Amino acid sequence: MNYPLFIARKIYNGGDKTRKVSKPAIRIATIGVAIGLAVMIISVSVVLGFKHSIRDKVIGFGSDITVADFLTLQGSEQYPIQINDSLIRALKSTPGIKHVQRYAYTQGILKTNDDFLGVLLKGVGPEFDSTFIHSNMIEGTLPKFSDSESHQKIVISKTIADKLNLKVGQRLFAYFINKQGVRTRKFTITGIYATNMKQFDSQICFTDLYTINKLNGWEPDQYSGAELQVNDFSQLNLITMRILNKVKNTVDHYGETYSAENITEMNPQIFSWLDLMDMNVWIILALMTAVAGVTMISGLLIIILEHTQMIGILKALGSRNRQIRHIFLWFSTFIIGRGLLLGNIIGLGCILLQKWLGLITLDPQTYYVSVVPVDLNIIYIAGVSVGILVVSGVSLILPSYLISKISPIKSIKMS
Repeated sequence: MNYPLFIARKIYNGGDKTRKVSKPAIRIATIGVAIGLAVMIISVSVVLGFKHSIRDKVIGFGSDITVADFLTLQGSEQYPIQINDSLIRALKSTPGIKHVQRYAYTQGILKTNDDFLGVLLKGVGPEFDSTFIHSNMIEGTLPKFSDSESHQKIVISKTIADKLNLKVGQRLFAYFINKQGVRTRKFTITGIYATNMKQFDSQICFTDLYTINKLNGWEPDQYSGAELQVNDFSQLNLITMRILNKVKNTVDHYGETYSAENITEMNPQIFSWLDLMDMNVWIILALMTAVAGVTMISGLLIIILEHTQMIGILKALGSRNRQIRHIFLWFSTFIIGRGLLLGNIIGLGCILLQKWLGLITLDPQTYYVSVVPVDLNIIYIAGVSVGILVVSGVSLILPSYLISKISPIKSIKMS
């Protein structure tokens, strides 16, 4: 039998008479641990949810890795490269690559009877992964994008639609100015999307890959580049190096040089901003852990002082200081355990309510999302729970040495 554990259970499960003073202290300590853990769980889930939401939106307009002309990746001007079947097969065969798709960009002007707006048209083909745009469609549908003929259909953002007062089904003219002169196309709006990412929504429209190629005056196998999706974003840098090793300094049939860049390199400001959020999480974790530790230490000291007589009796019966310390450490573990249970219930409950009901909303123009995003990551939640258990337990070791200062004779006489 574990003697300290047995005594700790007896004390913890004792009636109100054994806890005249310590009962409120136990409640305060339990509530302190519970609230601290709940705040940690909610903070981690919200930050992870926010980071993943913004990251997915940025990637949705591009890709995890982009293979393009070296000059294109260094500036804003589009230089075409040859994307043939052999290159696509080579990219797809790279370990870690999930999907490969071609794309092409061109700049143009959308004009109505009353207004006009400069936009960036992105041409995509039949292999285009429309999951992201489809999930952000608010009106209309996505057309079937082609690389062999032009359907003269376009998908615009709500931002562009509001500026030009456009609706689904409406037709409008688009003007393009390049080395071939001024070209005009008449598009039909088939869908409107909204991602709340202002820098993208304000300019990007989607149409056929074939249309953009013709407008740019490129050869049938020339495109702005290829977009690659990876299986595991945490391995992004490693997979990027694999792609670079395959294409770097390689020259295509037209004399253009291949290169590759991942999404974090192409949008350093956004991802640096997201990384700064980790600091906020660490500060919250540190503060809440400190709160939980202080409340537990205060509660333990009160409990030890209230049970001074019992400690004296145990010492008189031959119990060693180490055994008595373990009794109160086990006692504290029971309190922490209940606090962790309540904290998980509160934290997970709040996360699930927000995930299912979206109770807390945000201004999408400021935060890029309309509701507070949450990410229910069991591994992180379990890690936070284990972390607060370990830190709280370790912080109680030093205060437990107060027991060695209690004299059996004085404590028994005090009773």
